[in-house]
Amino acid sequence: MRHLILLSFLTMGWKTLSAQMARITPESVPTRTTMVRNTPALPSNAKANRRTRALYASLQSLPGKGIMFGHQDDLAYGIGWKYIPGESDVKRVAGDYPAVYGWDLGHLEMGDTRNIDQVPFDAMRRFIRDGYRRGGVITLSWHLHNPANGGSSWDTTAAVRQVLPGGDKHALYLSWLSRLADFIGSLEHKGKPIPVLFRPYHELTGSWFWWGEKNCTPEEYIALWRMTADYLRQTRKLNNILFVYSTAEFTDEAHFLERYPGNDYVDLLGFDTYMRNPDEVESTGKYVRDVQHCLVILTKVAAQYGKPACLAETGLEAIPHPDWWTNALWAAIKDFPITYVLLWRNGRPDHYYVPYPGHPSEADFKKFVGDERVLLETDTRTADIYRTKGFWGWLFRR
Repeated sequence: MRHLILLSFLTMGWKTLSAQMARITPESVPTRTTMVRNTPALPSNAKANRRTRALYASLQSLPGKGIMFGHQDDLAYGIGWKYIPGESDVKRVAGDYPAVYGWDLGHLEMGDTRNIDQVPFDAMRRFIRDGYRRGGVITLSWHLHNPANGGSSWDTTAAVRQVLPGGDKHALYLSWLSRLADFIGSLEHKGKPIPVLFRPYHELTGSWFWWGEKNCTPEEYIALWRMTADYLRQTRKLNNILFVYSTAEFTDEAHFLERYPGNDYVDLLGFDTYMRNPDEVESTGKYVRDVQHCLVILTKVAAQYGKPACLAETGLEAIPHPDWWTNALWAAIKDFPITYVLLWRNGRPDHYYVPYPGHPSEADFKKFVGDERVLLETDTRTADIYRTKGFWGWLFRR
C-alpha cells in the first residue's frame, strides 16, 4: 500500500501536500507543503541531462511523502561478509535495499585502483550501476589527499590557496580533477550517464580536513568549490552531477552560509553529525536537540533557496542503544522536510552503523524502516524517480 500511495503522489504533477509538524515550533520549521514545489526548480547546471533533471524534480517532491534511508558502502561489504553479489546488511535485516547508496572516491586522485576503504573502483562502478538500475539514488563523497604534501584528508596543512589558479599545486590538482571526471563520466547504464549527488569538501564548518574552516578562508573555499564545479561541468561537460553542500554542525544561519558557493553551484543542502558518548545519560537527548537545532536552520534556508535538504551523514557507532532508531534518529528527523538521511558504513566488527541479523537494535530498526514515511529502494523504484516508465519515460528518454 505504501508503494501505491507513493506512486500516485509522484505522478500527480508535483501537487503540494500538507503535513502535521509535531513537537517542533510551527513558525520555526518550513512545512512539508512549502518544501514540495508545484513547479520543480531546475538543477544549478542549466545543461543537466534529462534523467538528472528528473531525479532533481523527484528529490524536491519527496518531503511530501517521507525520507529516503541511505547507507554507505552498502553493497560492498558488511558484518561477516565482503563482495557477495546482491548482499546488503540493510536488506538482511529490513528485507529491502536502502534507497540511497553512498560511495567515497578517496584515493582515486592518486590513480589507485582501490578507494580509501579498499573498495576496488571497478567493483564500485558495478555497485553504482546495480543500485541505479534498481531505482536507488547514488551519492559520492571524496576524502582526497592533501595536495600540498600528499598527506591524508585529515592532514590540515594549508593547501587550498596552492591549488587555486596561480598556485604551485594548481596543475597537480587539475590532474586529480581529471581522474575524478574520468570516473564520474564512466558511470553509465545502457549507454546513459547515471545521475549522482556529488558531496565534495564536506564538513567544512569543522577543521579536521585540509579544506576546513580554520585551514582556509571563506573566499578560498568558495573558489575551490567553484573551480571544481566549473571543471566538471564546463571543461569536462559532465551533466549528470547534482552538487551537495554539506557542513558539519553549525551554530546559526550565518555560520552555515559563511562558505556557501552560491545557488548557481549548489543543488542540495545538508550537514553531517554523529551521536557521541553513548554511555552518558543525556547522550540521546543531546543528539536529538543538536540535530533538530541544525535542521530548523537547514530547512528554513533550503525553503528560501528552493533546494532540497538532507542529513548527509549520521549514526551511532556499533549502535549500543537497542532503541536508537526510533528513540534517537527518527525522533530527531521525522518532523522535518528532508529528502534523505545516510548512515555510515559497516566497516568492521567495532566500526559499523547499521544493524546486522542478531544485533540488539535489529527489532527497533525493523520498526523504524517499517514506518511508511521511511523510504527504501522499493519505494523509489515504484515511484520511478528517474521517470523511465510510461509517459514520463518517453518524455525524459534520451
